[in-house]
Amino acid sequence: MAAEDLRGKSVDQLREDLAKLKKEQFNLRFQAATGQLEKTHRVTEVRREVARVNTVLREKARQGAEG
Repeated sequence: MAAEDLRGKSVDQLREDLAKLKKEQFNLRFQAATGQLEKTHRVTEVRREVARVNTVLREKARQGAEG
């Protein structure tokens, strides 16, 4: 997911995406701990997507406070 795509979403949609990503991140960590993880690169991708969503949420909050 690109940051530009995320900026087009509403705050509620971003929070839903964040919840899904956090759940996926937990599942990936669990798979890694039990040795069942096949796509190890997905851990890094999900972590970065979580950071992107958090960044866009902060930007929207900041715009709301300023405007």
